[in-house]
Amino acid sequence: MPGSLAPPRNSPPAADASLQADHAGLAPLLASRRVILCVGCGGVGKTTTTAALGLAAARRGKRVLCLTIDPARRLSQSLGLEEMTTEAQTIEPARFARAGVDVPGSMTVMMLDTKSTFDGLVASLAPTPEQRDRILGNVLYKYISTSLAGTQEYMAMEKLYAVRSDPSYDLVLLDTPPTANALDFLDAPERLVGAIDGAATRWFVQAFQSSGKLSLNLLARSTAAVLRGIGKLTGSGFLEQIAAFISEMNAVFGGWKQRADAVASALRGPDVAYVLVTTPDPLCVREVLYFADRLREQQMRRDAFVVNRVHPVYGALPGVGEIAAALDGSSLGLASGAAARLLQAAKDESRMGKLDQLNLIALEAALEDEQSAGSVRVDVPAFPYDIHDVAGLARIADVLAPQPGAAG
Repeated sequence: MPGSLAPPRNSPPAADASLQADHAGLAPLLASRRVILCVGCGGVGKTTTTAALGLAAARRGKRVLCLTIDPARRLSQSLGLEEMTTEAQTIEPARFARAGVDVPGSMTVMMLDTKSTFDGLVASLAPTPEQRDRILGNVLYKYISTSLAGTQEYMAMEKLYAVRSDPSYDLVLLDTPPTANALDFLDAPERLVGAIDGAATRWFVQAFQSSGKLSLNLLARSTAAVLRGIGKLTGSGFLEQIAAFISEMNAVFGGWKQRADAVASALRGPDVAYVLVTTPDPLCVREVLYFADRLREQQMRRDAFVVNRVHPVYGALPGVGEIAAALDGSSLGLASGAAARLLQAAKDESRMGKLDQLNLIALEAALEDEQSAGSVRVDVPAFPYDIHDVAGLARIADVLAPQPGAAG
């Protein structure tokens, strides 16, 4: 008898009937949370994981919104979209039906537009329409709202905060921004508030008279000397723009700080879940463990770990003769030597699987410490093909959150 090919840990339900009965994966999070943030470094499949979780929730009847930053074009196409836009787009039910995927809920996707989100925040906080227009038209504001470090992360949290109370959706998923530090969004509200409330800001507010003119005579001699030096390099017009912007922003600062505090508080709410996404790559595992530590320091839960692209570890493999006999009885019409090549491919994949398991030992040890808090780990197999359609996305969804009563 040929040896069995053991499935990888938490492989799709079709591969192992026992997993269906006792492994719910991330299904409890989909059922109990209002917001789920997918966190991880770049290149680990975070966007695909977010979309697959969204599909899994929609298959359970949820009205889902997936917010993403920079979606892969192939993922957009798999959902039947020419491209993802900054407007909410609901996936057509016929798209799911053609793929044989039953979706009683709905799945809406939206790409984050940092500037329009910032513009909306300013418009809601400005005391008057005139102040709103002056801020939005300021050269410095146009730079800050599109290019300043931390702006994208803060606006992602602001958008999340805005839509979490939208009654159109039961669940909101966020594919967090692809930054050098994937947890920059945790500090973004405080950092931007600090930038507005810093000492240099207060210089300008003090120097910008009610007449709207910059007067360095109102400042201490040393401070005035610093600003005059900057003015020689940049031109006095630039200093006027800075002073005008900061003076106007000072009027909305109280509301902004209150909003930032509310956003930071919401990230720690009981209806928010964090899913940390990685691959077995040692560098990625090290990063996700660092992210877990940061979340712990911020008194946030580590609800789940998703490990993408995990190779299987096979049991005893059949010999070349057994494989050749099986191939002879098939209609595949493979060339001679195919049996040996198939056996070698299985050995190579199993070898990669063993290496993956070694790389994941550190994550497994960390997870043992997390289990008292209810953290779970789900391994998504390394599929032998690209995920480029709804059916492929549904396969990942089945791994992340197996359908109740799925056939084995």
